[in-house]
Amino acid sequence: MKAVEYYKKEEYIMKRDKYLNKLISNKDNGFPKVITGIRRCGKSYLLKEIYKAYLLEQGVTEQQILLLELDDDRNFRYRDPLYLGEYVRTYSKNIARCYVFLDEIQMVYSIVNPNLTEGRHIPAKKGDTQVVTFVDVILGLAREKNIDLYVTGSNSKMLSSDIITEFRDKAVNIHLAPLSFDEFYTYKGGNETEALYEYMQFGGMPQAVLKNENDKKEYLKGLFDTTYFRDIIERNKLRKSSSLDELCNIISTATGELLNAEKISNTFRSVRHEKIDPLTVEKYIGYFEDAFLIRAARRYDLKGRAEIGALRKYYFTDPGLRNARLNFAFPDEGQMLENIIYNEMIYQGFTVNVGTFDTVEKNQNGKSVRKTNEVDFFARKGIRQYYIQVSADMSNAKTRMREVRPYFMLKDQIRKIIVINKPIRECLDNNGFTIIGAPDFLLRFIKE
Repeated sequence: MKAVEYYKKEEYIMKRDKYLNKLISNKDNGFPKVITGIRRCGKSYLLKEIYKAYLLEQGVTEQQILLLELDDDRNFRYRDPLYLGEYVRTYSKNIARCYVFLDEIQMVYSIVNPNLTEGRHIPAKKGDTQVVTFVDVILGLAREKNIDLYVTGSNSKMLSSDIITEFRDKAVNIHLAPLSFDEFYTYKGGNETEALYEYMQFGGMPQAVLKNENDKKEYLKGLFDTTYFRDIIERNKLRKSSSLDELCNIISTATGELLNAEKISNTFRSVRHEKIDPLTVEKYIGYFEDAFLIRAARRYDLKGRAEIGALRKYYFTDPGLRNARLNFAFPDEGQMLENIIYNEMIYQGFTVNVGTFDTVEKNQNGKSVRKTNEVDFFARKGIRQYYIQVSADMSNAKTRMREVRPYFMLKDQIRKIIVINKPIRECLDNNGFTIIGAPDFLLRFIKE
């Protein structure tokens, strides 16, 4: 049963149909379902409320559902991987079909193989090789014929390159994001333009959406200090957070700009009058990516058809979180719209890069010079391919020429689109380029 059919029977405050349908389609498939995503984006709600209610509607009993919240101090014993496996097997032993939800699996620490420690459970240290991890528990429980296993986690360390290798073809990964604009508007309704402006300011973190404006601001700012930064500092054993904090502010201000570690290092030096080497910058950016706070859009050579270079753009997983870092100063609408469009296209299943290509042109002195041209996004999904420019306003002739100029030099047949922050429907300009308002693009165009 699809989520859209199920919701005719039950109404929830926020529908996450895309993710519910993924869970439904993978139910009882013999593989663990691993749900990842930034903290507070609704992973637990998806399992404990939406999916659990679906199972109960299908005739599954409460006894058949085991929920273990591993970030609850009452369950600290089960952060030991072997005790966790033992408890789940004991609970499900006499149940013909048991649906097991393990919430916040990254809380489970690794231990040295007890066979090497006279049976003692000793936490593993970095560099230990003979260890038992949560991966072993997940794969072991998934082999139990009567268990259908669902796992959530809040940072990408649980899906690092080594772990992905172990999970390969043995688990289903479902990555949950904050509410997309499509999901947000389904909940909010009303005027599309007003909804987009609210989303542009405060984003789609589920708990923030439910609050009034002042509470939204305090909640989103607090998430950084009490949750995200604390997690990053503890997980990576950092001594202080000031450099991490300033780096996050720099990335927030430069949302949608092409950056690399050296450029950020130079900016840090000019802002803080302190040195931070590019390698440290790269490491810290990795921490933000691990926490699912930001994503990188890599450059793609539109003529050579390959990803290139170290420069990339960084976008926040949620625009409200980005604005919280800047204390909700009046946002640059172009930056925010670009961030939202990037997120929405990822949500809709597109592969998205920053488009770039070089041309040779004459300068004012008549000398031939090489110039790099940029298209905000090159997006692909199946046979659909789009070049996309994003602009807050196209009424200014100079701005309009800047946006369309790359399109005149791209002679291929890929559809060329300009998204503007206006409530207009899709149309063509005199050059055959598609002009479309942001609400129409987000709520209709990319979904077709």
